[in-house]
Amino acid sequence: MIFKGRAWKFGSNIDTDAIIPARYLNVSDPQELAQHCMEDERPQFVTQVKKGDIIVAETNFGCGSSREHAPIALKAKGISCVIAKSFARIFYRNAFNMGLPILESTEAVEGIQDGQEVKIDLIKGIIHNNSTNQSFKAIPIPPFMREIIDDGGLMKHIAKRR
Repeated sequence: MIFKGRAWKFGSNIDTDAIIPARYLNVSDPQELAQHCMEDERPQFVTQVKKGDIIVAETNFGCGSSREHAPIALKAKGISCVIAKSFARIFYRNAFNMGLPILESTEAVEGIQDGQEVKIDLIKGIIHNNSTNQSFKAIPIPPFMREIIDDGGLMKHIAKRR
């Protein structure tokens, strides 16, 4: 699992209302949710993000309500991975349930700036800043959780096992 893309840098305490505003919670279509992802937090994100891009954030990413809409919107928008110093626990679990890879790495967050090109080896837990030629470690995702991601989320993973 190798991901490459542009880094979109965000600060601390990006809550689920910033990821997908509450006014869209009556929407269940992932593609429609994607069209409103981060629109209040960073309006150009919706039009400029490309498939494979990576979010890099400070602490407590995904805090707030426990809505699954947030990781669904990010994944549908094409975000390949989120790297943060820390995640809100419910977002952490929801991200894996929806099949969105996330990694915790303080050094990567400190060493990656907005717009830089990043490459991630999810299996090894290596994050490489292609723009500065620096590499950082993250705790690798355990194999059973990578299987959930590979299968597209928890429900698809369970269905595959039946």
